[in-house]
Amino acid sequence: MSVSAPLEHQHVTIGREFPAQEWANVTSPKEYGLSAEVRGKVDAMLDGLSTTSFMAVAGGKALYTYGDVSEVSYLASTRKSILSMLVGKAVAEGKIDLDLTMADLNIDEDHGLLPIEKTATLRDLLISSSGVYHQPGSPGSNTKNIPERGSKKPGDYFHYNNWDFNVLGAAFEQLTGRSVFNAFEEDFAGPMGLQDFDPSRQRMMGYDGASRYLAYHFFLSGRDMARLGLSMVRNGRWGNEQIIPADWVSESTRIRVPADKMNESEKSRIAGYSYLWWIPVVTRDAPEWEGAFVAAGHFGQFILGMPALDMVFVNRRAIPDELAIARNEGSFKEELPAVTMEQFLSVADHFIAAKLGVR
Repeated sequence: MSVSAPLEHQHVTIGREFPAQEWANVTSPKEYGLSAEVRGKVDAMLDGLSTTSFMAVAGGKALYTYGDVSEVSYLASTRKSILSMLVGKAVAEGKIDLDLTMADLNIDEDHGLLPIEKTATLRDLLISSSGVYHQPGSPGSNTKNIPERGSKKPGDYFHYNNWDFNVLGAAFEQLTGRSVFNAFEEDFAGPMGLQDFDPSRQRMMGYDGASRYLAYHFFLSGRDMARLGLSMVRNGRWGNEQIIPADWVSESTRIRVPADKMNESEKSRIAGYSYLWWIPVVTRDAPEWEGAFVAAGHFGQFILGMPALDMVFVNRRAIPDELAIARNEGSFKEELPAVTMEQFLSVADHFIAAKLGVR
């Protein structure tokens, strides 16, 4: 639950500025309640975490930075929310029909999918409820209490499984005729002016022989992740251009799987799961969380967008490329110190409370 004061009692001005080649800084941080005291508390919190960089954006400008926000590193599962953003345009253009099944798309595995598994739709995959429990081609799935294959009807049971997410990437490429990485560069990196994007750093990764479908992994900087978050907060717009269909932004961040149906993936401050986004809890006392969304990746890669406040927060826990590659090949299984979603949201709480005038 947020510690912030009710939004209805505050005057919230939502700006419409976007960063140009460089991020502009907020000229008067005190207008957002960011006093030296608040800054000191946030600095101390981040010093105590495994965070390597953090960025807070307000009104389209940099309000606060910690560490090197230009450092490029592995996004882990934050990649999935980026794919959701890309899917929106393809759906609007009629290139992707979310009701297409695995059978329609000829999606299969070397030892074959079961007949019931072939009835799973792209929409089922978007909410991690495909009912396909084939071994995924990359790490990061929920490995606890995996149902027996064929035991769940597609669309009925949430189980966080990378098979779903990796197949979505393959289906996107099949139906649009573009690789995930080329689409990202053309639709987002160029129009949004990503400062640190390097096409050569993006790569497919995964286990050898586990599945036909590997993971599309992104390596981005914190400040470029903030641009992605800002476009979502601004209802899919970037400047005068509609980068993501506004309807898709709304549809993709509406709860599809409530928390009580998320099984082992349930989190204390998450109300549910949508189309590859985690949706925070909203209460009567904290309406500023209305419309908020979170992208989350292993080790502590996060984007929080808060449309009601026109704010974006990004946390990075940088991982060397060689460790990211080794993890996805299965040769590195050690759990490094990480930042949890709850810790990330607790840091964001300080900025939110400051914005709303709570001390």
